[in-house]
Amino acid sequence: MSTKARILLAPKQTADGAGRAPASSRAPAGRLRALARRAAAICLAALPLAARAAPAAPVPDTIAQRVVACAACHMLKERNDQFFPRIAGKPAGYLYNQLRNFRDGRRTAPVMTYMVGQLSDDYLREIADYFAGLHPPPPPVQASGLPAAVLERGRLLATEGDAARKLPACVACHGAQLTGVAPAIPGLIGLPRDYVNAQFGAWRNQVRRAQAPDCMAQIATRLSPEDVNAVSGWLASQALTPEARPAATIARPLPLRCGSAPD
Repeated sequence: MSTKARILLAPKQTADGAGRAPASSRAPAGRLRALARRAAAICLAALPLAARAAPAAPVPDTIAQRVVACAACHMLKERNDQFFPRIAGKPAGYLYNQLRNFRDGRRTAPVMTYMVGQLSDDYLREIADYFAGLHPPPPPVQASGLPAAVLERGRLLATEGDAARKLPACVACHGAQLTGVAPAIPGLIGLPRDYVNAQFGAWRNQVRRAQAPDCMAQIATRLSPEDVNAVSGWLASQALTPEARPAATIARPLPLRCGSAPD
């Protein structure tokens, strides 16, 4: 410690050299210490009362509470885009397959992989069943801005396919109303155009995969970029009704063997 500091901290010397503070300075200090002790006692006594007045609300152990992180991205009314499509009302088997694909590396999205990477099959199925049972109001129709001829091309591919290029119609697998088929084929109506475009790109680039045989990967390689643009634009322009639900059955066998929806 410096000489200056020792001088500042040293008590005042009395005539006999003892290091005591004069009485005039000791009395106020004693009163202050007494007041401080009394204030501390009052605060300590009030703590239990404050704790009892505002107890922490218990967090319910429900599936709805446990999937709040999922709903934060996939259940916002104003969000339905290429990154966060709506998953409510999709067939439970389809949602379960996608959760497993993210967990097992067949689909890549860091946030999804992080969230489901350590979850069991049973827990993934519980999550899928929960979201499959939700039916919020459908999203608004997206205006494509595409020429009528392009939209007509998209309609033909979706409803009739292109036999010369071995392209089955979307309705042959995804249902006559394109609302999906239980238990594992998703609906296409109501998906945003950018999301559909992104998924076809992911299949073509082998970033998205499914259980073998991967039927959608085969279809993606047969579609030209112009075809994808036409189909996604037409699908996004179709209205999804509040009563829309996945179909219970569809004609089998499917046009292509599909590991995610085996015959």
